[in-house]
Amino acid sequence: MYLAPVIARLSPIGGHDLMLTIGVVEVIAGLLLLIKPRIGAYVVCAWLLGIVINLLMVPGFYDVALRDFGLALGALALGRLSQEFSS
Repeated sequence: MYLAPVIARLSPIGGHDLMLTIGVVEVIAGLLLLIKPRIGAYVVCAWLLGIVINLLMVPGFYDVALRDFGLALGALALGRLSQEFSS
């Protein structure tokens, strides 16, 4: 439901399997953020911006896209802070 039909059609593995793969990538990105916030924050920010682009292609999910944009800004702030205050 959250996957843009254009992206589902471009995927060689189908929409459902693509969403399962995306879930695995999100868990890995979260672990990277936990272990190496200096790098992981920017990875999560880029990932969230990709989600925002996908959601903007699906009508009716603009509120979720706005929420994820806010989360991307938070991840960007975390990345900047981790560079400034890293030990």
